[in-house]
Amino acid sequence: MESMSADIRICKKCLLREIDEAGFFKNMYDYIAHLDEEEKTPDVEYEERLAACKACDRLLSGMCQVCGCYVELRAALKIRHCPDVHPKW
Repeated sequence: MESMSADIRICKKCLLREIDEAGFFKNMYDYIAHLDEEEKTPDVEYEERLAACKACDRLLSGMCQVCGCYVELRAALKIRHCPDVHPKW
């Protein structure tokens, strides 16, 4: 069995139906706000990433249909990128 890297995060809230929508989004925005600056995408780049996602045909209710992530969270992490075959950012 492979050992897990210390920087891998595991989601512990798999059942979104058990979380009220407002509470879920508050938790996500709090998480983004408290990211270490080394991990966080600079504000201008973050907004550019979100604009590219908003213009994408594969955005549905804040989620990327390519990978299933919430684009606001993915865009907030500096090491992440657009998962499309032809990445937009």
